[in-house]
Amino acid sequence: MRRRAAEFRRPVRKRIHNWIWVLLGLFFFIGFLLFLVQHNHDQHHVPQPTLEKDDVVNPVHSRLNITEELVSPGSIARQLADQMTLAKAYVVIAKEQNNLQLAWELSSRIRSCQLLLSKAAMREEPISLAEAESTLKSLSLLIFKAQDAHYDIATTIMTMKSHIQALEERAHAATVQSTVFGQLASEALPKSLHCLHVKLTSDWLGQPKLQKLAEENKNSLRLMDNNLYHFCIFSDNLIGVSVVVNSTVLNADHPKQLVFHIVTNNVTYGAMETWFLTNDFKGATIEVQSIEELTWLNATYSPVARQLLDPDSRAYYFSGSQDFGSEIKFRNPKYLSLLNHLRFYVPDIYPELEKVVFLDDDVVVQKDLIPLFALELHGNVNGAVETCLEAFHRFYKYLNFSNPIISSKFDPQACGWAFGMNIFDLVSWRKENVTGRYHYWMEQNADRTLWKLGTLPPGLLSFYGLIEPLDRRWHVLGLGYDMNIDNRLIDSAAVIHYNGNMKPWLKLAIARYKPLWDRYVDQSNTHLQQCLTN
Repeated sequence: MRRRAAEFRRPVRKRIHNWIWVLLGLFFFIGFLLFLVQHNHDQHHVPQPTLEKDDVVNPVHSRLNITEELVSPGSIARQLADQMTLAKAYVVIAKEQNNLQLAWELSSRIRSCQLLLSKAAMREEPISLAEAESTLKSLSLLIFKAQDAHYDIATTIMTMKSHIQALEERAHAATVQSTVFGQLASEALPKSLHCLHVKLTSDWLGQPKLQKLAEENKNSLRLMDNNLYHFCIFSDNLIGVSVVVNSTVLNADHPKQLVFHIVTNNVTYGAMETWFLTNDFKGATIEVQSIEELTWLNATYSPVARQLLDPDSRAYYFSGSQDFGSEIKFRNPKYLSLLNHLRFYVPDIYPELEKVVFLDDDVVVQKDLIPLFALELHGNVNGAVETCLEAFHRFYKYLNFSNPIISSKFDPQACGWAFGMNIFDLVSWRKENVTGRYHYWMEQNADRTLWKLGTLPPGLLSFYGLIEPLDRRWHVLGLGYDMNIDNRLIDSAAVIHYNGNMKPWLKLAIARYKPLWDRYVDQSNTHLQQCLTN
């Protein structure tokens, strides 16, 4: 190929040299700009003063977390805490060995450690080695002195074990005592309610017309009319029964179709009659009976009535013994109360009725219960809400499955259910002879080996295979002990149940749930107003 002439090659070289000079000039220009910027920064920069020997440095720390410091293996705070723990053990041992001087010295150093930790927490800065060194050294010397006095690690461990055991025993005793006090508080009748009973009983005794009216009401045909809706309540708690009736009536679409059958004891009968005769319940029919009127409920017929006459049973439930060897809740007299066991005699008390809703005296009705009577029970006796969502409501938690009488006939994983709001088909009840079943199991448990307490265990046995599960919203439990029930569940409930010791009429009631009960107390009643204010 022929090369180009020289005059045509020289301009290319010149162009390359020109670009090199342009780039060099650009670099010099950028360098000059950087110099100006740096020079301007130095002029505005304030020089930091140099530290003298005695000047204190105040470094900037993030907020100190004293808990993290105490668990950090390399921190001074952790060393102080470990030394204090060991020193406290030697204080106990020194006192037991009557070496009070050593115990005093150790206690003094422990207080110094506590003071250092407290200061560190307040100023939110870690403890430095300089400020803790003297305390650590002196405490270490004292611990060495304690070890030299034959307070070795083995002795320390044995001593601490014995003290831990003693503390556990004291804690257990305190827990039992707390349970006793809680049980006593739940059984006690507040002074204001006792006052109400006295005033109403006085009215009953002083007004013969009330007694005449009560006798006339006992002959009402409505009490046996199966076209109406019947409810039964067995209790001597006047204010509790009043709230149950009032809440049921106020939430019913047709309150005049409701009939309430109340059975109480002879002591409360006059007050109960007076209350329901002198207050308005929107046309609902209310019958009050005394349990003493049920003459057939005697020791010949009822195992519970026989147990009430048994000296051993009376001593177990009514002696008032503070024997902490057995749980106080097992010895609650209400578990042998005839009123509490009347739920197993509903067909005997009301032989003409076919369907009844049973209500406890610590429930509040929030919706119309008439639709409950229309539910199909499929031949079962007892419509109830099952409670086996939690594991502790299975049969094995209530019954002694080590006994072959129980284990041979029942499934330990069978689902428990709740008393308190139940729909009873009394026709099926009589057909299945549920009361006879109940009598059998009560006789089997005369020595309290099949179950320990309450009416639910014999209920589980007597109604076994005869339960119709209801929707949970019919009956929501736990308002007497559980502080964390979902508000949505409470709002949707037809009946809420204050089962537990924190009853709504007591001062120890759970404040969150108490207004749900209070709204159905007749605050306009003159006697109640006087008793509450006085």
